[in-house]
Amino acid sequence: MGKFSAYKLPLKSLPSGSHEFEYDLGKQFFEDMESADIRDARLKVIATVNVKGDIFELTLKVSGEITLICDRCLDEMQMPVDTEYSVFVKYGEDYNDDSDNLLVIPESDNFLNIAYILYDTVALTVPIKHVHPLGKCNRAMSTLLRKHRSPASNIEGEDGEMVEELMESIDDDIDSVDDTPSDPRWNELKKLKNQDNEQ
Repeated sequence: MGKFSAYKLPLKSLPSGSHEFEYDLGKQFFEDMESADIRDARLKVIATVNVKGDIFELTLKVSGEITLICDRCLDEMQMPVDTEYSVFVKYGEDYNDDSDNLLVIPESDNFLNIAYILYDTVALTVPIKHVHPLGKCNRAMSTLLRKHRSPASNIEGEDGEMVEELMESIDDDIDSVDDTPSDPRWNELKKLKNQDNEQ
């Protein structure tokens, strides 16, 4: 059996009407997808297929949370997911996904494997920059970042003020945060800090 065989919807054998399928997506699913951003997940998926003649209306509802790595402190962070995606599916001569709301699959396919559709639906919820809320970053890492950052005075105008405010907020709220980062890159930063202290 393939890695994603559990995500096959038997479209051709479904009678008219509405049909519901449930899936749980966890860490293994995103490892199999070789996801660079999503490190873990606890997601519930409800896939509804509404069969209307030769058109299949597919609706995916995904809820739960995923684990990302904070871009600022490299610690793990949880992000809630609550999203929905709908697409119409129909049979045709060749596979065609050029349209945003219509997917054409070959007449020879008895099943529609929705694994990649599920992955894309979740991946699109991940922001370009993912960071802890202010004050929730790892304390030791935030201190190190502040020590090695370029002075905000080198950045002119509103951007410089924003950087300064951000760094001050991190410093102000830093005391309530755990000291142990989960990312292995932390060891490299500790080496840098030790080298600076020795000089």
